[in-house]
Amino acid sequence: MTPLDAALLGAREIGFTVVSISISLIAVFIPILMMGGIVGRLFREFAVTLSLAIAVSMLVSLTLTPMMCATLLRGRNQEHHGRFYQGGERLFQWLLEKYRSSLTWVLRHQPLTLSVTLLTMIATTALYVIVPKGFFPQQDTGRISGSIVADQDTSFQSMRAA
Repeated sequence: MTPLDAALLGAREIGFTVVSISISLIAVFIPILMMGGIVGRLFREFAVTLSLAIAVSMLVSLTLTPMMCATLLRGRNQEHHGRFYQGGERLFQWLLEKYRSSLTWVLRHQPLTLSVTLLTMIATTALYVIVPKGFFPQQDTGRISGSIVADQDTSFQSMRAA
């Protein structure tokens, strides 16, 4: 299969998934777009920006990325890697081995892992109850103060002119 055909086939296989996930993510921000009040005004731009970023990411994932793969990637028999790549590959293999051993440890100690998870959930719930909630701090007085700093021998007229 030619690289272009492989890229088009790959894009076709993941197309529905990418589109459905992107639409789901954008749907999450619709309530923020419709929110009223001060909080709604503050987060409206945030929701629009993220929704547009998700849409652009979807378009890039379905168009530009497969075409770049078809153009830039080589087959395994055509690869020639330098020292930087080989060092990165050794680091990745080391991390993969550490992940594998830690996952094995966790699976061997399931009761302990479950206990830590439950304690974390209990602590999170307790903190949710204890920590004060609110968008604006309670001690906010709404005052703004300003000051001007100048040499002691500066006159009012020269400060006003500056």
